[in-house]
Amino acid sequence: MSKQLFVKKSLKDLLGQASQSSRGLTRSLGPVNLTAMGVGAIIGAGIFVLTGQAAAQYAGPGILISFVLAAMICIFAALCYAEFASLIPIAGSAYTYAYVTMGELTAWIIGWGLTMEYLFSAATVSVGWSGYFVSLLKDFGIQLPSFLAGSPLSYEIGIGWTTTDAIMNLPAMFIVAIMGTLVCIGIKAAAGFNNLMVIIKMGVILLFIGCGVAFINLDHLIPFIPENTGEFGAYGFSGILRGAGVVFFAFIGFDALSTLAQEARNPQKDLPIGMLGSLGISTLAYIVIGIILLGIVPYTMLDVPDPIAIAVNALGPKFIWLRLVLKFAILAGLTSVVLVMILGQSRIFYTMANDGLLPKPFSQISKRFHTPFFTSIVVTLAAMLLAGVFPVGILGQLTSMGALLAFAIVCFGILILRYKQPLLHRPFKTPFVPWIPLAGTLCCIIQMLAFPAVSWWQMFIWMVIGCIIYFSYGIKNSKIRHPVKK
Repeated sequence: MSKQLFVKKSLKDLLGQASQSSRGLTRSLGPVNLTAMGVGAIIGAGIFVLTGQAAAQYAGPGILISFVLAAMICIFAALCYAEFASLIPIAGSAYTYAYVTMGELTAWIIGWGLTMEYLFSAATVSVGWSGYFVSLLKDFGIQLPSFLAGSPLSYEIGIGWTTTDAIMNLPAMFIVAIMGTLVCIGIKAAAGFNNLMVIIKMGVILLFIGCGVAFINLDHLIPFIPENTGEFGAYGFSGILRGAGVVFFAFIGFDALSTLAQEARNPQKDLPIGMLGSLGISTLAYIVIGIILLGIVPYTMLDVPDPIAIAVNALGPKFIWLRLVLKFAILAGLTSVVLVMILGQSRIFYTMANDGLLPKPFSQISKRFHTPFFTSIVVTLAAMLLAGVFPVGILGQLTSMGALLAFAIVCFGILILRYKQPLLHRPFKTPFVPWIPLAGTLCCIIQMLAFPAVSWWQMFIWMVIGCIIYFSYGIKNSKIRHPVKK
C-alpha cells in the first residue's frame, strides 16, 4: 500500500497525455505575453506597500539587500521551474513535476499547497485592491460604508479570532468576480487585459522614477544598515533577513506561468524566457523603486500603508497630481495579480481532474470559450468567499507558506530527476547542479521556519483537509491506479 501511495507517472505517458488534453485549449501565448503575465503576477502589493513597511520596521535602507536575498531564493526556484517546464510542458506546474519525480501522494500534497498559494494570493491581493479602491473613491468625495468594505473576521497573535463591525468586503469580491469572468471567457481576453494593466503600472513606475531621481538625498541612506536594537529582526543583519522574509511575498507569481504550458505556443522555449525574464524585470524594478523611495524620504517615515504616496508628497505641491495617478497604477497592478492567480489555480485543478484526483467536471473544456469553464467558476467563487470574509494578514501568510513549499519540492525534484534520469533531453538545464537546486531547497525550508507557529497550524489544518479529499476520493479514482481498459 505504501508503495502505491507514491506511484509515479512515466515521462513518456505524461507527454502523450499532454498532446491529448491540450486539444481543447488554445496555444496562443508567446514569450512577450508570458513575460507580461509574469510581471503582472509579481509586481503588485510588494512594490507599492511592503518596501516602505519592511524598511521602517526591520532593515532600514538595508531593505535593498533584503530584496536581493529574496530574489535569490526565487531565482534558484525559477531556474529549476524552467528546466521542468521545458521538459514537461504540462499545465499542472509543480504538481505535475512532483508526480513524475516523487509520486502521487507527494503530487497531491504539492497540488493542494499550490492551491494555498494561488487561491489565497488572489484573495490577499483583492483585499489590498479594496483598500486602495476605497481610498480612491474618497478622493472623489465618495464614501463607501465601512461595513461593506472590510473583513468581518480579524486575527491577532495572543488574542485569536474576533469579529468586526463589517459584514463583507464587497470591493474585494467585485474585483475577483470581474477577473474570474475574464478567465472564464478565454485566454486571449485575459492575456490582452493583463498586458494593458502591465503597461499602465510599469509606465507609472517609470514616471515615479523619472520625477523622483532628482530629489534623492544620499544622507537618507546612511547608515545603510542601522544598528540592531538588541532584538532579532530589529535592524542589523537579522533585520535584513527578517525583511527578506517579508518582501518574499512581493516575488511570488512567476511560477504561475508553468500552469500555462498547454496554452503556450512553444513551451519548451517560451516558458523559461517568461519566468526568468519577468523575475529579472521585477527584481530590477523593486531595487530601483527602493533606492528612489528611501532616497526621498527617511525610512523611519515609511511605516504606512501607502509609502510611495508619502514620497510623492515630499516632492512638493506641484507633484500632488502624481499621487492620484499612482493610485490608478496600484489598482492596475493589483488587478493583474488577481487575474493571473485565478488563471493559475484553475489550470491546477484542471490538471488534477485529468488525473482523476478531482471530479470529472473540473477537467471539462468549454466548446465555446476553450477554457476549463466549470473549474474557473469554482475557483472564482472560492476566491470571492475568502476575499469577502478573511483578513489580509492571515491570507498573506498562507500564500507565502504555500509558495515556499512548492519551490522547495520543485528544487528537490530537479535533484531526483537528474540522478534517476540523467540522459533525458532537457531543452533548458538548471546550471550548477546540484548546488543551485540544493541551495533553493534549503533556503525555502529555512524561510518557512521563520514563520510563526500560527501559520504552521493553519497550513497543517489545510493539508489535513486536502488529505481527507485525497483518501476519500482521489485515491479511488486515480487514473494511474485504475487505468481505463480499452
